[in-house]
Amino acid sequence: MDPLTEAQIRRAMTNCSRGEATKMTLPGRLDEIVWDQVDFLGWRDPRAPLRAYIVIWRDGEPAGIALRVADSPKARRVSAMCGLCRSTRQGGSVSLFTARRARGDSRDWNSVGTYVCNDLGCSRNARLAKATADTQLDGTLTVGERVAGVRTRLDRFFDEVLHG
Repeated sequence: MDPLTEAQIRRAMTNCSRGEATKMTLPGRLDEIVWDQVDFLGWRDPRAPLRAYIVIWRDGEPAGIALRVADSPKARRVSAMCGLCRSTRQGGSVSLFTARRARGDSRDWNSVGTYVCNDLGCSRNARLAKATADTQLDGTLTVGERVAGVRTRLDRFFDEVLHG
């Protein structure tokens, strides 16, 4: 992934207002991110734990979406599969993330969702050489195939949010 600046991240947000994008808490130090090891920039808002954000490059431009994290006591106890990296994680490590559609009336309950690793570490999980105690991987796929899968599924999710 190409590096992003704070201004690019704020301008990239497509499914929230400019005011919301201005007020959102950005991830830690952008200069410390190893950009060639991530397929997207994803983070949870430390000031609002049920908010998260994802920014990717689409057609040469950054595109970002704001997400809401479902907080379910039952989900904290069961193992689940992430919809992006397709790793199976131990209880409480995967949650439902929902995004308001960018072109919809909020009164229509117009949102889409997918299950994602709570820490948004899907890029890291896809690049694991072998399964860990917390993360089970599809052993039939190569690392390259898993990374390509994350990018493809993330593009599909963005298509749903941006275009319905």
